[in-house]
Amino acid sequence: MKRIFAITISLLLIISSGMTSCKNRGKEKDQEKINIDAPGDLESEIEKAVYPLPTSAEVIKMLTELEVGYIIGVSNPVDNASNYITSKSQAINLGVYGADLSYATLYNMNQDVINYLDAIRQLANNLKMSRIYSKSLYDDIKDSYDNRDRLVELLTKAFNDTYAYLSDNDQQSLAMLVVAGAWVEGMYITTHISESVYHVEGIVRVLLEQKKSFELYLELAEPHSEDPVVKEMLEMLEPVRKVYEKVEGESLTLKNVEEITRVIESVRARMVS
Repeated sequence: MKRIFAITISLLLIISSGMTSCKNRGKEKDQEKINIDAPGDLESEIEKAVYPLPTSAEVIKMLTELEVGYIIGVSNPVDNASNYITSKSQAINLGVYGADLSYATLYNMNQDVINYLDAIRQLANNLKMSRIYSKSLYDDIKDSYDNRDRLVELLTKAFNDTYAYLSDNDQQSLAMLVVAGAWVEGMYITTHISESVYHVEGIVRVLLEQKKSFELYLELAEPHSEDPVVKEMLEMLEPVRKVYEKVEGESLTLKNVEEITRVIESVRARMVS
């Protein structure tokens, strides 16, 4: 576990060097820790409280900085929220809708923000987390539309609180499903954008950064692989792992992008169906 913890912190530091939204994240997390003296306690507390990958808000902020336009209809329709009746599907799509909320928020799509917050509240209520996505969150978002760094901060805190709640309540498997749902939806949005703007070098950078995040996710999920829902998720993500294995070095070919797009679309379809 210590090795995984070290990898987590190292990767977050690497990614944060390329994303301005991450610059103050470590400081914020340090300030949230209280009265933890033993190294083992500190490690345990950080692992529980900190969302283990760059959040979808941080990833999508990278897209907004590339001045890539908003794609209407790419996100998971909010009407689907009522279809998710198991805790497994609710957790996965809480992550999916979290990415969609980030997408709408960072592009100032006001009505979509309201719609996705409503969908998230519906799922969060079923998972006993309605307080995290309260009306006050929407009010804070509305008051911060002109400040993307603040928006990322608000959304990241919501994702952190979600992950921490599930972890602290012995629902680590559901926490891993939330993370997987958010990761896949962030990739789905990114790959759909890349179809029309592959020439933008930054899109390739986002996809490569997500490869690192995916590898980290697999490491974090492995200790829980005997859990049936985590095992099923890892099997679902296996095609993604195989495609990313083909990527060599720090560049992507057009074939790489096409294969990544294809498998992400397939995995995402299973998640939201």
